[in-house]
Amino acid sequence: MMIPNLSPEQLERDQQLGLLAIRNFLESKTSFDVLPVSYRLIVFDTSLLVKKSLNILLQNSIVSAPLWNSKTSRFAGLLTSSDFINVIQYYFQFPDKFELVEKLTLNGLRDVEKAIGAEPIETVAINPLRPLYEACVKMIESRARRIPLIDEDENTHREIVVSVLTQYRILKFVALNCKEVRMLNKPLRSLNMGTTEISKVTLDTPVIDVIHLLTLKSVSSVPIMDENDKLINVYEAVDVLALIKGGMYTDLSLSVGEALMRRPEDFEGVYTCTLDDRLSTIIDTIRKSRLHRLFVVDSEGKLLSVITLSDILKYILFG
Repeated sequence: MMIPNLSPEQLERDQQLGLLAIRNFLESKTSFDVLPVSYRLIVFDTSLLVKKSLNILLQNSIVSAPLWNSKTSRFAGLLTSSDFINVIQYYFQFPDKFELVEKLTLNGLRDVEKAIGAEPIETVAINPLRPLYEACVKMIESRARRIPLIDEDENTHREIVVSVLTQYRILKFVALNCKEVRMLNKPLRSLNMGTTEISKVTLDTPVIDVIHLLTLKSVSSVPIMDENDKLINVYEAVDVLALIKGGMYTDLSLSVGEALMRRPEDFEGVYTCTLDDRLSTIIDTIRKSRLHRLFVVDSEGKLLSVITLSDILKYILFG
């Protein structure tokens, strides 16, 4: 996409007008508008065994699912890869509790969280007919990467799980339907976006050390660097799920390099950009490709910062 040769003042004016237009667009749409015409939804009863829920997630190539408490007939939170990492941390701290881990149900995740001092399961949700802008704000405020859409039956007043809305789907929806995205042409170096304090690992790092890092830093991925400190890959929280399928917690002694051999073939890859790239081109990349973060590198491939979809959404809302 050709970028016109604009003055800094014109770039700033266009940037602010573009952001305002996108915010108005998000206000004018509901969360329901983002959903495709047809989609599949998997909901887990909280009485289900944790290990069974993991197998179902992997079989269906999904990384999260709403939980339903059949005793109260109410939404009970969102199961994500973080919850399985909490179970790993629990087993690592209490190796004699393996039998308990084997029989653990989704109901018991709260006890695991309390035992290791972890964040409780995600419970933020929104009615699908509320403005999309409101759903975005809720996600940013709660640091959630996705938000369940919960409606209510008019006759019985029982809750209904409609779907789960992700930051990726929202940004792709914006990219497809809001032409003002093309006005966001200020270079990244002027936006103060992303994280520069980055925890890094190598191919020789044990997976269990990566898991501790993911938990300690509350991040969903860790970049993998070579001996010259250049970015070569990324290890994600969802990569852990394939390792513990069937309760094989002993596999966590593997190195990151060995673990990557078990990664599914549909891995979306590692996306990079530079400080000279613009948000307009990044959002266009989101329109065409499934990505969840971008690694900002210099001309030599050295890692400078990480920009997540949360960073992009936060900038659109409040930047």
